[in-house]
Amino acid sequence: MAEIVLKNIVKRFGDLIAVNHLNLEIKDKDFVVLLGPSGCGKTTTLRMISGLEFPDEGKIILDGEDVTKKRAADRDIAFVFQLYALYPHMTAYGNIAFPLTTQRVKKSIIDREVNKAAELLKIKHILNKKPKELAGGDMQRVALGRALVRRPKAFLLDEPIGTLDAKFREEMRTELKKLHTDIEATTVYVTHDQVEAMSMGDIVVVMDKGVLQQVGTPSEIYHNPKNLFVANFIGSPGMNFLKCFPVKDESGAVELKVVEADTMIKIPENIQKIILDKKMIDAEMVLGTRPEDVALEFKECQNYIKTEIYIIETLGTYNIIDLKIGEEILRVRTLPSVMPDIGTPCCVGFDMSRIILFDKKTGKSIL
Repeated sequence: MAEIVLKNIVKRFGDLIAVNHLNLEIKDKDFVVLLGPSGCGKTTTLRMISGLEFPDEGKIILDGEDVTKKRAADRDIAFVFQLYALYPHMTAYGNIAFPLTTQRVKKSIIDREVNKAAELLKIKHILNKKPKELAGGDMQRVALGRALVRRPKAFLLDEPIGTLDAKFREEMRTELKKLHTDIEATTVYVTHDQVEAMSMGDIVVVMDKGVLQQVGTPSEIYHNPKNLFVANFIGSPGMNFLKCFPVKDESGAVELKVVEADTMIKIPENIQKIILDKKMIDAEMVLGTRPEDVALEFKECQNYIKTEIYIIETLGTYNIIDLKIGEEILRVRTLPSVMPDIGTPCCVGFDMSRIILFDKKTGKSIL
């Protein structure tokens, strides 16, 4: 397969900078997910890798070759679209075989490759049907089969399961990941759905407003977000944020003053050291913590913040309990058995080994 390298890529549409100085290395055989909200530049990036768009600045290197100015047909890359792009007058077999037919490949080889792809995708039973006779999931498999028979250097998938219902999406996520494992193809997958990104990707690339925000494994992106955007965008619900600033107590130890709660909380020594080394005493910060890293107690506790139950969302295997601290909402993930009444006084504390502190001015993590 292939390694894909994007060097300082810029793409403009009039006054809009869709992709802004993007540098990214996609290793051979990796499954890389481009993740971000609508308009963040992820699909434009994918189209530039494919050759459907050309960058205004920068270079695209495919398997060691500069393909920046090469047409899509000359890049040996397969593109699978969200809306399948199947030929309605052709059967599933004809659609899958099309790339080989246009290359005048022998019929015996076409038969072999189409049947091999159909077997892998479990669609041999629909090869004689036309798109109008197929369900969405089957049409997506046909589109994947058409890409597979080309044996390309890389697969590019633009929200390929976005139009399917929830059950089909779950099934297709599993099948696409298994397919990637079977064929060991370099794969770049675009989505705005973080569940898809976190469950499928070896590497997740988070983008916003054309700018790369963070690259890492799903675990790195989730547990160690580099900035407030990533922290908020990743996770359902996203990370909790509380305004705070570090102060020194009488002994010289660093504590955090949580503004909305008007409360001091103790922090670990390693975080104290970072704050002191960076000379950030009294600097405006944001304390970030995941809902599952918040402890809820219904008694007086040390190093906890006093509040009360604001609202409860019951989600089957767990509950999300909202607490109001000043004007901020803090969300806690609990067992389904935790069902306090609205207005019940309580205290919340944080797993201090999992908190993130962000510089409020830059939005970047200081840890």
